Amino acid sequence: MSKKKNESIKIIPLGGVGEIGKNMYVIEVDEEIFVVDAGLMFPEDEMFGIDMVIPDIQYLIENKERVKGIFLTHGHEDAIGAITYVLRKIKAPVYGTKLTNALVKGRLKDEEFKEDIKFYNIHSDSKLNFDGVTVTFFRTTHSIPDSVGVCINTSEGAIVHTGEFKFDQAARGLYRPDIGKMAKIGDNGVLCLLSDSTEAERPGYTTSEEVTANQMNSAFHAAKGRIIVASYASNLIRIQQVFDAAFKNNRKVAVVGKSLERVYEIALNLGYLQIKEDVIIPIQDISKYSEDELVVIATGNQGEPFEALQKMSKQNHKLVNIQEGDTVLITATPSHGMELTMAKTVDMLYRSGANVLTANKKVHVSGHGSQEDLKLMLNLMKPKYFIPIQGEYRMLIAHAKLANSIGISHNRVFILDKGDVAQYKDGKMKMSGRVQAGNVLIDGIGVGDVGNIVLRDRKLLSQDGIFIVVVTLSRKGKTLVSGPEIISRGFVYVRESEKLMDESTKLVKQIVDGYLAKGKFEWSNIKQDIRDQLSHLLFGKTRRRPMILPIIMEV
Repeated sequence: MSKKKNESIKIIPLGGVGEIGKNMYVIEVDEEIFVVDAGLMFPEDEMFGIDMVIPDIQYLIENKERVKGIFLTHGHEDAIGAITYVLRKIKAPVYGTKLTNALVKGRLKDEEFKEDIKFYNIHSDSKLNFDGVTVTFFRTTHSIPDSVGVCINTSEGAIVHTGEFKFDQAARGLYRPDIGKMAKIGDNGVLCLLSDSTEAERPGYTTSEEVTANQMNSAFHAAKGRIIVASYASNLIRIQQVFDAAFKNNRKVAVVGKSLERVYEIALNLGYLQIKEDVIIPIQDISKYSEDELVVIATGNQGEPFEALQKMSKQNHKLVNIQEGDTVLITATPSHGMELTMAKTVDMLYRSGANVLTANKKVHVSGHGSQEDLKLMLNLMKPKYFIPIQGEYRMLIAHAKLANSIGISHNRVFILDKGDVAQYKDGKMKMSGRVQAGNVLIDGIGVGDVGNIVLRDRKLLSQDGIFIVVVTLSRKGKTLVSGPEIISRGFVYVRESEKLMDESTKLVKQIVDGYLAKGKFEWSNIKQDIRDQLSHLLFGKTRRRPMILPIIMEV
């Protein structure tokens, strides 16, 4: 515990609650602000053209002088994916394990980040002293090594953020959790626990990685032709299992995908992957080996594998394509909104002649704890208050019910939305207002310049298309010089809708002639009248509402 008496403690999620990914949590102890994680989320189906989604950090920007550091729990995109955008606005030091910091520095280099940021490597025994608190860490089991939980020790007890975790009794070496340290933290007193809720709806324990390793080895042994393994780029435990199974079955492994290559090289150089030298081969050399000697690990844009598999199925991939007799192992759980994409991908792979193995064949298991894992964490920590995090709303509710089932009363469990403030003051925790929070959309190099109005327009364009009307007027001569010219895209096939085009042209001409006859008129009035009357005509004829865009030019 902190020696200094802490008067106020605030917990504010800026992302990661009511959604999967985009994790960012603010722990505010008196005047000091500690940020845990800075992740991204992959876009949902309704976010047309958006590349990624990051948290709105306006609250941190307004209070950037008080931010003492950004603490990263692990190296997945949902924990570090937004770090570049955050560091452009807030020049705070970054605290992470050796692997996590290396992955962040790799991102910064790829994105040509030039600012001078201080990085501090921490480990499970690190202890950091600040004015009002001390920060300690504990190792957890996840699908990437060097994953930690963060413990912010205050005078009122510890604020514990578990990071993403599960309990695997067979976990060894880099993946072994600090269960003894977790129990000690609980014995010393936990004021509030923030715990991963991703698999809170799944009964029992999460399947051990040892089961996956055995199943993967069996799949490799049974495969007659090439093996294509689709994985998230940063799922290092799965990548290690692929190399192990390849070595046991006398196969060579080639790596495909820029993000996968970057993560693989960093992990290999730091000693987080153990690979026999003669197992790895360049992708350009696969033609030199027989099909029963080859394994290809592939991933796609932003480190997810489905886009790459679809290109391979369509024979459009630059380096390797699916062929008859291939065995494809999909060792990834689809992120939110990607379930349909995965189903289509599997169908395409079968059409290409591949044999497909997915998570139901135990070639992949979750990196998150199921209900019994979550109960164990709650029992180890024995928190006074509990805040479920990292999950959609139904997952947070399921986790809250688990806490209730082991004796944590309803009034000590807080389910927060993005921007909600839970404040502990005068011996009691309660809701205390809101701060600005939400989504910032990344489209190309644009950060936040695409908002709800732009998304609405993109949705309208995707549904009923666009209808453009071009008219050229002479205000001085009060005459229609040219037009109306009508351009339709995504609405109707013009050659088969000549009658509709003629009716639309006549209607626009009548509207324009009417305004010209009046003498005085405003462009905005003509445009609005064209939109209203054309919309009524087109809906009456087609039951569709295209976006109508009148363009009036003056000569």
